[in-house]
Amino acid sequence: MAKDVIIACDFPGKAETLAFLDRFTGRKPFVKIGMELFYAEGPDIVREIKARGHKIFLDLKLHDIPNTVEKAMASLARLEVDMTNVHAAGTIEMMKAARRGLTRPDGSRPILIAVTQLTSTSQRAMEQDLMIHAPIAEVVTQYARNTREAGLDGVVCSPLEAGVIHKACGEDFLTVTPGIRFAGAAADDQSRITTPARAREIGSDYIVVGRPVTKAEDPVAAYERCLTDFLG
Repeated sequence: MAKDVIIACDFPGKAETLAFLDRFTGRKPFVKIGMELFYAEGPDIVREIKARGHKIFLDLKLHDIPNTVEKAMASLARLEVDMTNVHAAGTIEMMKAARRGLTRPDGSRPILIAVTQLTSTSQRAMEQDLMIHAPIAEVVTQYARNTREAGLDGVVCSPLEAGVIHKACGEDFLTVTPGIRFAGAAADDQSRITTPARAREIGSDYIVVGRPVTKAEDPVAAYERCLTDFLG
């Protein structure tokens, strides 16, 4: 699958989102719809952006008992998104249920990935808050192995961990990596970050870029810079 840059459309509502996308004349970037926008506007925002010709990563990070996740995924499958996700911490059985729910009667389904550890999570926070005392790279790699065992397509991880995950799970196992910043930019609330160019070198398959593009003075130029740096 071709590598790509996904823009995180973390806006409070429809008007701001569509105004932002209108700036990309002649382009249809791959976009991420997360909790903020989906909870504000519901499934209709997915349908409208999809109808405009954009690929969509629906980032809702489902994490519940297997039966609930399976039924929720069956609903999301009808939205015709291109990618969606769960939390790997929900266990292998939950991830298998997610895959079953997302698979349509004809056997097709969107790309399904699992979140390992959020890129805002540091080693210290993982140990103190979550009481997980193994090194974060080991935890993320084990979650990735569980994800592959469950039959999913890849994981969301820090770009710093993409290479390790490919070694553990294979080059065909997707790594979708947020935590992208241009060199010299503020980290904001992210902990494990790198640049688009470095993410390409490490082995990320997709990078998810939010504020460096959406808050830029010229978002289109910032997006083009991401494409150039990441795709080479």
